[in-house]
Amino acid sequence: MGSSSLIDVLAVHADRLDESLPAQRRSSLVAALSAVPDRRDPRGVVHALPGVLATAVAAVLTGARSAAAVAEWAADAPQQVLAELGVFRDPFTGLYRAPDESTFRRVLAGVDADALDDTVGRWVLACRPAADTERRVYSVDGKTLRGSGPAGAQVHLLAVLDQHTGTVLGQVDVDGKTNELTRFRPLLGPLDLTAVVITADAMHTQREHARWLIDDKKAAYVFTVKKNQPRLYRQLKTLPWAKVPIQDETSTRGHGRYDIRRLQAVTCTGPLALDFPHATQALRIVADD
Repeated sequence: MGSSSLIDVLAVHADRLDESLPAQRRSSLVAALSAVPDRRDPRGVVHALPGVLATAVAAVLTGARSAAAVAEWAADAPQQVLAELGVFRDPFTGLYRAPDESTFRRVLAGVDADALDDTVGRWVLACRPAADTERRVYSVDGKTLRGSGPAGAQVHLLAVLDQHTGTVLGQVDVDGKTNELTRFRPLLGPLDLTAVVITADAMHTQREHARWLIDDKKAAYVFTVKKNQPRLYRQLKTLPWAKVPIQDETSTRGHGRYDIRRLQAVTCTGPLALDFPHATQALRIVADD
């Protein structure tokens, strides 16, 4: 993954934060980034990897979207900020010297992208306010990064997002949208999903995913069902929806349309049991316009 593409990946975290990097969090970021492996030949290295990465992350959080913009932000940063970001200190002048554009470009192009993204995601998660009593709900979805390459060669990510806070908890690179299935477990595996509800689109409505979430991760799931699961789809269609009361109704108006959505829910046990691992409830949303 190139330096620009990796900056785009980091920007996904920035897009979910309400503020730039405050002073009290800079040292914790540097400490977290010390876990990212340094692939460089140690001979001739001037700038420590955590300092370069922390400076890049700080710049991206303030809006930088290229190696040049990151270097410009670093060049303008006050000495105190550079010190807190672990930047190299010149032993002769005592001044903190920010990396230049070529250093940022070279380091970001060579770093372990998954390790960096996972580390930043965990750090962002640790910086969140203490969780409230609401049940945690995480969404899994794919995203193609605009501007990350020509059509057909753009960077495609599978990400997991905390619905309550908007925090990106993790991302993994995907070799084309059709390969999202194989990246589901690597994405969610490092996270504590105990009592978390995982939502995903129909592509991830897979028996193996359902069993793994319930049996191994102690989570729950809400999956969308389409015709990629034909047997389950037919079962859901034949449930006695006409006898199920409407649980909720919402209406929206926009673009010259007035949409009404009605929600129904039915417990699927006994004669209504579904042929899908651990499925105990079915929801139906009907939209009228």
